[in-house]
Amino acid sequence: MIHFPDHHGGADEGEGEGRPLTWDLDNVELTTVGIDVGSSTSHLLIARLHLQRLAQGLSSRFEVVGREVLYRSPVRLTPYRADGLIDAEELRRFFDRAYREAGLTAEGIDTGAVILTGVALERENARAVAELFAGTGGRFVCASAGHNLEAILAARGSGAAELSGPGPEPRLHLDVGGGTTKLALIEGGQVLETAAIAVGGRLVILDASDRVVRVEPAALAVARAAGVRLVGGEQLPLEERRRLCAAMAEAALAAVRGDRGGLAGELMLTPPLPRAPASPALTCSGGVSEYLAGAAPGSSPGRDGAVPVDDLGVELAAALAAAFRGQGYELRPLPAGIRATVIGASQFTVQLSGNTVHVSRPDLLPLRNLPVVHPRLPEGAGAPAVAAALRRAMSRLDLDEPRPLAVALSLPGEPHHRTLRELALGVADGLGDHLARRLPLVLALDADLGRSLGHVLEEELGPMESLVVIDGLELVELDYVDVGEMVRPAGVVPVVIKSLAFGPAAGGRG
Repeated sequence: MIHFPDHHGGADEGEGEGRPLTWDLDNVELTTVGIDVGSSTSHLLIARLHLQRLAQGLSSRFEVVGREVLYRSPVRLTPYRADGLIDAEELRRFFDRAYREAGLTAEGIDTGAVILTGVALERENARAVAELFAGTGGRFVCASAGHNLEAILAARGSGAAELSGPGPEPRLHLDVGGGTTKLALIEGGQVLETAAIAVGGRLVILDASDRVVRVEPAALAVARAAGVRLVGGEQLPLEERRRLCAAMAEAALAAVRGDRGGLAGELMLTPPLPRAPASPALTCSGGVSEYLAGAAPGSSPGRDGAVPVDDLGVELAAALAAAFRGQGYELRPLPAGIRATVIGASQFTVQLSGNTVHVSRPDLLPLRNLPVVHPRLPEGAGAPAVAAALRRAMSRLDLDEPRPLAVALSLPGEPHHRTLRELALGVADGLGDHLARRLPLVLALDADLGRSLGHVLEEELGPMESLVVIDGLELVELDYVDVGEMVRPAGVVPVVIKSLAFGPAAGGRG
């Protein structure tokens, strides 16, 4: 839970000795959960984050200064119903049991994310499943999905981003799962580019006699390219499994190089990487990486549960190692393995705003699934230029109808009252219809001026019922954002920045 130590009486003798009374204004502890419902497996991780306000230059920004894993659930196969949809009730029982084993209830979870990945997010009930567990998983647990987001979470959760260091060459991280392989190009600890391709160990499911019992659409494209007959109910001999996996490995290798044609082009789920990695040293995570790290065939990904091997994970790991080695690449599996995404979801999705926040009324929060509009403001932009930039940004995202949204703003000049007033007038002009309908509006500043901008807006336009102005954040276009309730006494709000790229049949746009 959100924890502020009490140093004003009632504490044990010696507790907080020498610690200033302002500690609880500058420090926040959050209990977070990451839930991963993937193509192949599902599991969760609960962690504790310690966030601290930066001291430099009287900044109001909070950064994570400590992470502690509290609980890891067993890894289980993602349950599917006979009609191919995700079995939400079976997953609910699994996650309820995990919470009990962790000694926690949903009320004890402050924040986190439910991530649907790979082919799981293509199921018709994917979004409903994600929002079900988000709604019951804690006070501010958010539903997310999307290949690019998963690539970022895997890069961070695996430790690959941190390992990239300050070197001059971008490095590449691969997360090889059941339905997809995610690519993240990293430099200096930052993820520069991401991509995803439909290559994974669970595109074909077999029974104990090696008969095909389920085939994902991407596997049919691979089978055609490899000249393999892939028919439900028929056996798939080892040699043909190896041919399938060799074709997938070559497609993954092409994706690493940024190729757009052939089988790789057919399997790409996102635009390809704009460039190949400069370094031949590649890191990897995901369930298939566990076999690259030496997990024995027949063992469980995650090595802590009885997950049978009834897919192509073992053969795909061998094919990837051979294909990449043949082109001079070194694949280095990282210890996070199958848990990389869930670590990322529990420890790298939430951040805190600065503590100069303006909220027009307390019951306005939380707000969820707000698309982020990012007007590009030229230096010195006055109100007309701000309004025009807002309209262009709305048009780029086809946001023709007013709806709750978030606007990412950079101050177009020095932090003076005149600059804030011009920005406020431009927002009022560019979003006049939105404000007239009293729809929730979040303005997110990168500078520590949220409260000041909120006051200027209300000075110019009068009291607003549905305005939130936060700062200390950097949002970009195509993000979605959730904003939680105010955390007292620090005066901050938790924010989850995410993607909502569910499949078309899963509920449309966020």
